[in-house]
Amino acid sequence: MEILPGNLLKMIDSPADLKKLSKDQMHTVANELRQYIVDVVSVYGGHFGASLGVVELSVALHYVFNTPYDQLVWDVGHQAYGHKILTGRRDNFPSNRKYDGLSGFPKRSESEYDTFGVGHSSTSISAALGMAMASHYKGEKDRQHIAVIGDGALTAGLAFEAMNHAGIEKSNVLIILNDNNMSIDPNVGALKEYLTDITTSHTYNELRDNVWKALGKLPIGKNYSREMASKVEASLKGLVSKSSNLFEALQLRYFGPIDGHNVTKLIDTLNDLKDISGPKILHIKTVKGKGYALAEKDQTKWHAPGLFDKVTGEILKKTFDAPQPPKYQDVFGHTIIELAENNPKIMGVTPAMPSGSSLKFMMDKMPDRAFDVGICEQHAVTLSAGMATQGLRVFCNIYSSFMQRAYDMVIHDVAIQKLPVIFCLDRAGLVGEDGPTHHGCYDIAFMRCIPNIVVSAPMNESELRDLMYTAQLETNEYPFVIRYPRGEGVLIDWKTPMKEIQIGKGRKLKDGDDIAILTFGHPGNFAASAIRDVKSEGINPAHYDMRFAKPIDEEMLHEVFAKYKKIITVEDGTVVGGFGSAILEFMNAFGYKADVKIMGIPDRLVEHGTPKQLYDEIGLDANGIATEIRKMAFIEKMITTA
Repeated sequence: MEILPGNLLKMIDSPADLKKLSKDQMHTVANELRQYIVDVVSVYGGHFGASLGVVELSVALHYVFNTPYDQLVWDVGHQAYGHKILTGRRDNFPSNRKYDGLSGFPKRSESEYDTFGVGHSSTSISAALGMAMASHYKGEKDRQHIAVIGDGALTAGLAFEAMNHAGIEKSNVLIILNDNNMSIDPNVGALKEYLTDITTSHTYNELRDNVWKALGKLPIGKNYSREMASKVEASLKGLVSKSSNLFEALQLRYFGPIDGHNVTKLIDTLNDLKDISGPKILHIKTVKGKGYALAEKDQTKWHAPGLFDKVTGEILKKTFDAPQPPKYQDVFGHTIIELAENNPKIMGVTPAMPSGSSLKFMMDKMPDRAFDVGICEQHAVTLSAGMATQGLRVFCNIYSSFMQRAYDMVIHDVAIQKLPVIFCLDRAGLVGEDGPTHHGCYDIAFMRCIPNIVVSAPMNESELRDLMYTAQLETNEYPFVIRYPRGEGVLIDWKTPMKEIQIGKGRKLKDGDDIAILTFGHPGNFAASAIRDVKSEGINPAHYDMRFAKPIDEEMLHEVFAKYKKIITVEDGTVVGGFGSAILEFMNAFGYKADVKIMGIPDRLVEHGTPKQLYDEIGLDANGIATEIRKMAFIEKMITTA
């Protein structure tokens, strides 16, 4: 389906083309850009509300600044669709998030306008400051550096660390605070209330603007007038408002708040700020989903709605003739409530992912026992550790790729102190269209090397429930990792009675001849399918669902290595240091000899696409596993014949 841009937008292949138009035409450009995003995302999918909220800002930034020489960092990339369209990727935009297409986030290898990869939040100020300091060192005094950060991303510790440093540098960096009161879910915390207070405190801002404009018109030289204005401004702050205290205490010049949907006002303001050197912050107010009424009304639902009818707003769901298995996240969300109803010590914590993790179910039903702490993964882990010291059983639910940001806390605050925090790592394995910034490749490897920790993965929804039940028992004294993938499981009747699983014990699913397949987690289902595929060829592998990468089931492995000399390990984590490596370590420790093939995520970055496409690409789907089984069976047959 061909989707055509508007009359002005189709003329813009780069910011240079944008600059050929008049300032008055920027309203039309913004309207056409917004409509083009709606048209494309409704048909092809992708993130939605965030980019609609910064359409005017995207236009103003590329109209005012000399990009890519002036360096623009988006935080996060959910809001960068307009930026991509204006920087030479308009006609290819329908390939966004598709296999071999444009990345859903800014990506340095994709365009010179993408100055920094930003799949996760809260990195922009640090990155832009680093660029600014480098430019200062190289004598590039005319170069501008702009970080666009959402108010949700501003809650992360990294953003505060960067602002603290920026305030003492003389580097030319502009922080644009895109304040819409939303990340994926509504923002939480004191900062949200503080920004609301700034927004509603108009007295100082109006007076400051009037003084600034008036003194700029005095016939005594613009620079001297502006210097006088700055002194007056400093006095006004103490008299009529507390609005700038936080940012200016960090020595950041504060401007705003202004309407982020008034493109003319944005252009005028950005042009003024170009003439002010040093670190500064511009606070703009926007509406996530601006220009599409349904997205403005329900911003969480329209963060990434999938395909939809742009006229009616109907979100197009797949239809099935038969009932489908639930998503793993929903199994978690409903199961934690079941457990909490019987165990008053259970609490739930998530860093800004209540919808994505389905902890929202518990937050709605038990608001005093489930908490969204904002985009603060490190805080989420140590908060959970603090609760655990008081005897609570905390389920800390974090996406696998986000857990990387809290690794230090897992070691120091949980494992060393041997606190039984339960880490439910959602989105383990290849997550699909979000690509390498979101794939959950590394958690098996980086968790398995930590002492005093259990690392587990369920093969299906029933095992997820059993692992959650086991982890919250008083008999468990260790930090307990449960990792599971994005998307649907395999069981229609998933709400099975929960039972304790002996920690470190796997299960034999079937006996076999010559070859044993050892699986960890959901990919065990791919292996089971592969075993069925090769059955008609006279190949009969054994299948073991190991359940635990740490502690490993040594009794079962002794059985496996005593009987089988051809072994395949299957996991949806990196092949370097993961579950397969644990099997090799066991084999080496006990002196066994076997031909072991490790199947998992290869030691390279896997790009974006549907999970099916990606698992096919790396050979970890049922067909890929069946191929490896056939290879091993052929080698065994050749050896036997010889």
